[in-house]
Amino acid sequence: MTRDDANATRDDTDPPRSDGLDHFPTRGPRNSLWSWPDAKSPLAVVRNYVVIVLARICPSLRLKNWLLRRIGVAVGAGVSWGLESTPDVFWPERITVGNDAIIGYDATLLCHEFLQDEYRLGDVVVEDRAMIGAGAVVLPGVTIGEGARVAANSLVAEDVPPGTTAAGVPAEVVSRAGAVDEEGGETDVDDD
Repeated sequence: MTRDDANATRDDTDPPRSDGLDHFPTRGPRNSLWSWPDAKSPLAVVRNYVVIVLARICPSLRLKNWLLRRIGVAVGAGVSWGLESTPDVFWPERITVGNDAIIGYDATLLCHEFLQDEYRLGDVVVEDRAMIGAGAVVLPGVTIGEGARVAANSLVAEDVPPGTTAAGVPAEVVSRAGAVDEEGGETDVDDD
């Protein structure tokens, strides 16, 4: 199945994020997770898992970056991965992390979603000097813009614009870089 064929099956009621995802229908009586061995080589998944487990517990940032590059993660210079941070085990090659970005403790970058009747794939891009807080989850098809910040324990289901801070479940922009109040502190974004 080609990428265009997969995307042709997309339901027009899907949220905007799904526009950036590749859709792959699955057949049979069970949910799509049962089809994972058809979607990705089990040996590749085992290899990725072993490398990711090692990277998650490794205290050396250089070694973490080296290990993750071996399984296809595009890792820029000076990237910092917190302990227990987890890139996608199935499709790590769909992750790009820019220079001097920080992926916080126990953060997760997902490039896949297994649903009832299909699975979806999408690239995750973390641009230069972006920061993802501890325990945050970034869903497939999301870009974290240059210098953007994602608060701890947030669920990022939409792109985070450059220079902004996003927080919550789902994450929403709560402040923009350079916006200051009369006392010199950052102001909250007003969506009115």
